[in-house]
Amino acid sequence: MTTPYHRPVSTQGLPFILILSALMAFTSLSVDIYLPAMPMMSASLHGNTELTITGFLIGFCLAQLVWGPISDRYGRRLPLIIGMTLFVVGSIGCALSHTITQIVFWRVFQALGACTGPMLARAMIRDLFSRSRAAQMLSTLIVVMAIAPIAGPIIGGQMILFTSWHMIFWLLAMIGLAMLGALYWLPETLPTERRVQTSLLQVFRNYRDLLGHRQFMQFTLSLTFYYVAAYTFITASPFVYINYFHVSPQHFGYFFAVNILGVMGMSIINRRLVHRFALERLLKLAVSLSACAMVLLAVTTYLSVGGLGLMMGLIFIFFAMNGVIASVTTAAALDTVPQVTGAASALIGSLQYGSGILSSALLTVFNSGTPLTMALLMAGFTLASFMMSYFAKA
Repeated sequence: MTTPYHRPVSTQGLPFILILSALMAFTSLSVDIYLPAMPMMSASLHGNTELTITGFLIGFCLAQLVWGPISDRYGRRLPLIIGMTLFVVGSIGCALSHTITQIVFWRVFQALGACTGPMLARAMIRDLFSRSRAAQMLSTLIVVMAIAPIAGPIIGGQMILFTSWHMIFWLLAMIGLAMLGALYWLPETLPTERRVQTSLLQVFRNYRDLLGHRQFMQFTLSLTFYYVAAYTFITASPFVYINYFHVSPQHFGYFFAVNILGVMGMSIINRRLVHRFALERLLKLAVSLSACAMVLLAVTTYLSVGGLGLMMGLIFIFFAMNGVIASVTTAAALDTVPQVTGAASALIGSLQYGSGILSSALLTVFNSGTPLTMALLMAGFTLASFMMSYFAKA
């Protein structure tokens, strides 16, 4: 029912796509926008700023496991409203932080709200569309949301030219407020008759069933392993590009944005491919290309040949395949468990983004001061993603 205080847009229109794309972009924006400032933050806070990414991802992956069942029980809009409010509060806390402990705490808090965006955007797409159409819609969202990881590092890099890194988090708070206002027009996609009517305790038990669901987990783990590799690059790239290859912080965003252009291009192509080929076939091809590129990256980095140019080319191939992998695995996985889409989307997101915790921990433990650790981790986990995709069948 539409009230005077809620005027939903059409689920087929551009405003609906833009709102969902913005929700999907919250994770990338929250991480990527301050990447160029990380070396500056390390000096200012006298601590390891990689922990700010780790803290965000811990909060992000754990909170999704709570919000997913709640959204299956009470609908999608209420968790989004609460989540955007928490994001704004967390962003303000980050902006006011002056120690590494403070900012890590507020990054966790920020993530409690940010996680509702991509998780519930995926669930809403599955609420409305069939398997192939859902994959097509997710590809569309990825094209639009790719603006965030392109613009984020560029904006952050330019901001630290004339202001402190604190202003980056004030900007995130303002973006959160704008998103909270946009939710006024977002329709509820889960009608009352389709909501889970059992207790929340029983709803949480769905995670046990999902973890034991072979088809669902094969697609989900293929995506998870791929994202361990992706977050390895995201976490390590500021130090590899800025400290090792001496790229200026102001230019880092442009180097980073090249990869996202690949994601956008393949997402556009994937919109057509999902109607012509089986999702499993597309997944195997995309992960195979990523694995080949990352094995070559590991070999050339070990041999110290090719330099920054070759590294950028191979990583471009890796990230371009995300335009296929993310949408195909998500649509195929959710299609296997249509009765618990919210919980399933939460588990996918928890493992997908929680994978960054593993990558940042491994980078910290095995850091060699060169790009080799990054290259070896990316190659190993992309191969694991390929092995899982080989067995994935809907």
